[in-house]
Amino acid sequence: DFLLLVLLMEKKMSDMASAVLTEFRLGGKLCDVVMKVGDAEFNAHKVILCSCSSYFRALFTGAWATSNKQMYTIPGVTPEMMLLIINYAYTRSITVTEDNVLEVLATADQFLVPGIIHACCLFLEEQLCPKNCISIWRLVDFYHCPELKDKVFYYILHRFEEIVCASQELLELSVRQLGAIVENDHLNVKRENTVFEAVLGWINHLPEQRQLYISVLLRKVRLGLMTPSYLQNNVIDNAAIKDCVECTSIINDAVTAFMDFRANGCSKSVYTNLLTRPRLPSTILLVTGSVDARCAPNFMEAYDARADSWVTVSTERIWRTHHGAAVLNNFVYLIGGCSHEVYLKTVQKFDLVTRTWHQVAPMYSHRCYVSVAVQNGCIYAIGGFNGHTYFNTVECYKPETDQWNMIAPMTTKRCGASATTLNGKVGEVVDDQLFVVGGHNGSTTLLAVERYDEEAGMWYSASDTEMPRSGLSCCVLHGLYDVAEDLFPRGPLTEEEPQLC
Repeated sequence: DFLLLVLLMEKKMSDMASAVLTEFRLGGKLCDVVMKVGDAEFNAHKVILCSCSSYFRALFTGAWATSNKQMYTIPGVTPEMMLLIINYAYTRSITVTEDNVLEVLATADQFLVPGIIHACCLFLEEQLCPKNCISIWRLVDFYHCPELKDKVFYYILHRFEEIVCASQELLELSVRQLGAIVENDHLNVKRENTVFEAVLGWINHLPEQRQLYISVLLRKVRLGLMTPSYLQNNVIDNAAIKDCVECTSIINDAVTAFMDFRANGCSKSVYTNLLTRPRLPSTILLVTGSVDARCAPNFMEAYDARADSWVTVSTERIWRTHHGAAVLNNFVYLIGGCSHEVYLKTVQKFDLVTRTWHQVAPMYSHRCYVSVAVQNGCIYAIGGFNGHTYFNTVECYKPETDQWNMIAPMTTKRCGASATTLNGKVGEVVDDQLFVVGGHNGSTTLLAVERYDEEAGMWYSASDTEMPRSGLSCCVLHGLYDVAEDLFPRGPLTEEEPQLC
């Protein structure tokens, strides 16, 4: 409350100062510069203009500036835009609309006013849709707004199929810009046919000027992901492609890669060859390991809901069963489990970008049927079984130090439980909570649910489930925090202080 009061007072004082300075400017009081734009002249204070623009700082304080000069003629701007810049310097506020955003952004770029550029970028981001995203991307690229440019680019990648159907702006891209979109691994398309047809449409829009780029763009299309019939009927038999020697070579490479994939399955060459490398979906479901130690170990596979297909992500065999898995910072962690009847405490991580495996620090305890959850940048390994003992102990892994630490133990020993985190906002910020549900303690299947409060470093009881469950799965359904509160009350498990690491 005190901080809020201070902030309100500061804003009030700032508003008062702004009003006084604006009054001085309009009355010509203490002004030391006149900005002349065409027939219009604007009184101002140099120090105020310098505070918002490096253009004015250079103009008034550069080596060529003289302290006694008061009149400056400013070319290349309208009086309306100059007044807008001056008003912003005094008030730090500006109104951006659909009608003026282009002119305001151009003027702010000319006079190097980052505050106005930022306001324009916020406005453009709010207006973003499939019909205008291409023109906004080109605009912010021209005026060098890198943060918004990246956001719009990823919007284009994610909504590409909608953009192709809803907008003709794609046809106005340069070959460099279209190539950057088409070659990106994150381009979100169900079928590669969409990409090829977009390229073909771009070329046919201005065939005489663009036909020479057909081979440049065709090699960026994942031809090896097309069905044989589509590749033959729509690509190979296309007249424009038939007439291009470079395209024939590209298609031969794609067919060779496709046949290699059919014969040898998913190998490293598939991922290094741009013609056959699967595009990366925005959301995937990863499957690792197996449940039977006697079976041959499995590869890691990913389900792409967008394309309704499974893709082999890693060809390295995973010698683990009944392990825990977690995703943190674009790494997939495989934790504990069993391998050939040996209980493991080792941990592997898989880099989703480079598709390589790495060993990380092992846990303190061997844990099979371990429950795993991620919370606030840390991985929690909860409970488990080492062949002799059922654990109530919990370990916490911090990737920045590559270390596991023991934290407060649960009250109940359990393996085969399910762990998840609950993060919610209902009027106020709710602390992150980690829940462990059910499991088995060696003699019985459990109803008990426990909740870990990271800030307090303590485990608390939560309402039991109606049925005992082991080997279960659970998840958080967003928007039902009140229900979660009823199900998981906040009573403490014990009055004893937990053992902290």
